[in-house]
Amino acid sequence: MSDRLAVLAQYLLPKQVLTTLAGSFAGAQAGGLTTQVIRWFVKRYRVDLNEAADPDPASYKTFNDFFTRALRADARPLADADFLCPVDGAISQFGRIEGEQIFQAKGHQYSTTALLGGDAQLAAGFADGAFATLYLSPRDYHRIHMPVDGRLMRMIHVPGELFSVNPATARGVPGLFARNERVLCVFEAEFGSFILVLVGATIVGSMATVWHGRVNPPRSGKIRDWSYDGQKILLAKGEEMGRFLLGSTVVMLFPKDVLSFTAAWVPGGTVRLGERMAGSAVPSTSH
Repeated sequence: MSDRLAVLAQYLLPKQVLTTLAGSFAGAQAGGLTTQVIRWFVKRYRVDLNEAADPDPASYKTFNDFFTRALRADARPLADADFLCPVDGAISQFGRIEGEQIFQAKGHQYSTTALLGGDAQLAAGFADGAFATLYLSPRDYHRIHMPVDGRLMRMIHVPGELFSVNPATARGVPGLFARNERVLCVFEAEFGSFILVLVGATIVGSMATVWHGRVNPPRSGKIRDWSYDGQKILLAKGEEMGRFLLGSTVVMLFPKDVLSFTAAWVPGGTVRLGERMAGSAVPSTSH
């Protein structure tokens, strides 16, 4: 199917209904049926259960339990790096934010303000900064970890569409990541603020964080904003911060002159949790 036809089909599909139904099944304890679906999924998407802390498909009570499965303690060693890759997945795009424009795909850009739910003040801190968009396929590990030490400051749930976030859709739907439902997690680090954006998609039943639990549903249709200024929620580099219940995409935002991405990164390349993502940027000197 061409990219154009795949995208057209998504405009026509009842995405909200499909997502609700998928979420209901994924959270249901359906016994043998759940196990059959897990076994089919493992075969269909070539999931490597040898990396799982529990490799037995029959041991998972729900599909969500399987989908958000933990890995063996030794499966993802953490690199000695300033910034770690936070997920298993593929690089959609990464690089410099041009003013406030983020590159999505050929012919498509979107603004940091749109991505952050219209909060221009929050977006201003990332002008000419850096971004990375990482896509998690169905076979991937679906927990998200910290790229660097951070203190949680805010969490914002932004309602939106539920388009698929696969590469074909990224090429075909303008402003995709600023249109889909998303959860913004704002952290403070030694260098300033950074943001992890968890982007929802078709049949992504929900997104969850370690400090809040399941964020959605509910889907109220309104922006919801939580402040953690009065709490000292500290998460260390490499520590789990959240998870997708049925997979999606993470967009990271960093301020200007904070990091320099590793030369090994290329759009479309495969990445794994704990690998080196970037080093600290060398401050420029003026003469």
